[in-house]
Amino acid sequence: MSTINVMLVDDHAVVRMGFKLLLESAPDIKVVAEADSGEQAVRCYNDQHPDVVVMDITMPGIGGLEAIERIMAHDSQARILVLSAHEDSVHPKRVLNAGALGYLTKRSAAEELIKAIRTVAGRKMYLEASIAQQMAIQQISGDKNPVDVLSAREFEVFIALAKGKTTNEIAETLNLSPRTVGTHLYNIKQKLGATTSADLALTAMRCGLIEP
Repeated sequence: MSTINVMLVDDHAVVRMGFKLLLESAPDIKVVAEADSGEQAVRCYNDQHPDVVVMDITMPGIGGLEAIERIMAHDSQARILVLSAHEDSVHPKRVLNAGALGYLTKRSAAEELIKAIRTVAGRKMYLEASIAQQMAIQQISGDKNPVDVLSAREFEVFIALAKGKTTNEIAETLNLSPRTVGTHLYNIKQKLGATTSADLALTAMRCGLIEP
């Protein structure tokens, strides 16, 4: 049985420690690298070239979505499994479009995470059943999600704005200047046909991205 070398990416050290202990209980999985941000994930991937990257997507800095795009641009054969708290159908669609091979929520059982890593290591797609069902229903209904037009960075700014974050708070979290955040805000409103922050929050609620 060959060993699957894994890199864990999450901005919470306690979370990474827990997942490391869990994964290394499997005889064929070894955690060879850890990262606490999207930027560090890109650097570590280029240095370590792990078999599978297990990545959160909500992190300070560039975030997981943009990190996936950068890793895939460097190595189109990268195998990335997203492990996220987001249970909507929008986040999974975006990460799969960016190049990830799998998506699990953090509610998943330990056995499913290990199974997902083995599946992704074999270059096959793995989706948690509830997420796959949501995505299938949306596709069958033919409903186009309005936020699909946003870039990875615009999407992160959009979510933060919809949650009531200020421009300065977003700038600090994403390591951007307030002016850059303002530019993203203008582009987001143009693309979504929104005029106020309340419009953005309403769109996010309709897409299931934030709680009503």
